Amino acid sequence: MEIDVRRFREEDLPAVHRLILRALREVNARDYPPARIEEMAAGLGPDTLRERARQGHSYVACLGGQPVGCGTVAPYWGSVRESILLTVFISPEAQGRGVGRAIVRALEGDGYFLRAQRVEVPASLTAWPFYQKMGYRFKGGAMQVDEGGCVRMEKFPPQGRGERE
Repeated sequence: MEIDVRRFREEDLPAVHRLILRALREVNARDYPPARIEEMAAGLGPDTLRERARQGHSYVACLGGQPVGCGTVAPYWGSVRESILLTVFISPEAQGRGVGRAIVRALEGDGYFLRAQRVEVPASLTAWPFYQKMGYRFKGGAMQVDEGGCVRMEKFPPQGRGERE
């Protein structure tokens, strides 16, 4: 089945929110304690997802017309030289089927990524090996887990010009 990646639409919000909760509780739960999973879930409610889509460019990956993945690329603290990948999640049943690669490729083809000299991703303990395979490296050259339980990774796009979109 072909993976269709497109820009997020408001009507995607309920399905995207559900897939994020499932990914957290069924996949990320093997790397984080239950209380931390619920903190992450509470921080990724519909209002947060809507705001991230407003501040950046959010994408949805669909299989058979159903959302199975999502991700956002946005300016990093308003910078035109740096961007950040956020809210990249794949539903449990779609993992290992190329959906993550398809979402990241879409994010890396977006204007916010293309203009950046540096792109950061706060990778989960679950996802950092995936990002490493996608060409991201540990920020500062060494794996460190931040206070939020994320591994900060970065990529330096060769085409990044730091220009406005």
